[in-house]
Amino acid sequence: MKSFEELISIVKKLRGENGCAWDKVQTFDSLIPCFLEEAYEVVDGISKRDYQNIKEELGDVLLHIVFFSELANDENKFNIDEVIKNINQKLIRRHPHVFGESEIKDVDGILKQWDEIKKEEKAEKESKNHKSVLDDIPNSLPVMERAYKLMKRAAGVGFEYKNADDSLKKVEEEFFEVKEAYEEFCNKEKDNKEHLEEEIGDLIMTTLDFARMNKINPINSLIKANNKFVRRFNYVEEKASEQNKNLNDMTLEEMDFLWNECKKSEAK
Repeated sequence: MKSFEELISIVKKLRGENGCAWDKVQTFDSLIPCFLEEAYEVVDGISKRDYQNIKEELGDVLLHIVFFSELANDENKFNIDEVIKNINQKLIRRHPHVFGESEIKDVDGILKQWDEIKKEEKAEKESKNHKSVLDDIPNSLPVMERAYKLMKRAAGVGFEYKNADDSLKKVEEEFFEVKEAYEEFCNKEKDNKEHLEEEIGDLIMTTLDFARMNKINPINSLIKANNKFVRRFNYVEEKASEQNKNLNDMTLEEMDFLWNECKKSEAK
């Protein structure tokens, strides 16, 4: 692809002798915040279905992939060709129902097959020393995504509830434990808030697992909830402005009335 080759050439020039002073001093570590920001901007564009923005942000992510590969190439670790060859081989290896002789066609079977192939690949890399099935889930992941992956990985070896109903019961159980911890906290039965903090964490984890058991990605759920919150709060602000009111001077009841007004209009 001519455009891709041109991108590689541009990055090489930026990091070359007569290139950009900023680009030449970047490292793997220095680029991490930039890379994460670009990835989140892609997600933001997708949530808004802003295809022009998605196109632009995907380009920024692609730039980072090429840039990281150039950094690695400078250290004689790997290059962009090896990155592409590696993902090509992985896709072919993990899709035997397309490129091989597997007869599996349904989505659940394909996902199970994918996980089994990943386990085989992992087993080949592991040493004789014991390693947890959770070891290769990065600590650097956003906390919610890491929690989701931890539970999904544990479920892959059978550590999960029999069904979503049992999972929901656990959510309810954890909710009541939060209430008990909150009552202790309010009554100063404990000198710190660590117990309440712990129980809130358990409630969040079990809620995430309930979402997983219903094949719902909680990250997508939270993105939609964030967008809904912004939309409804903007409505409250707009209506308050129309009434020449300042939010700081309004009661919660007044703002809640406008919030519910927006909620009702969305339900129509």
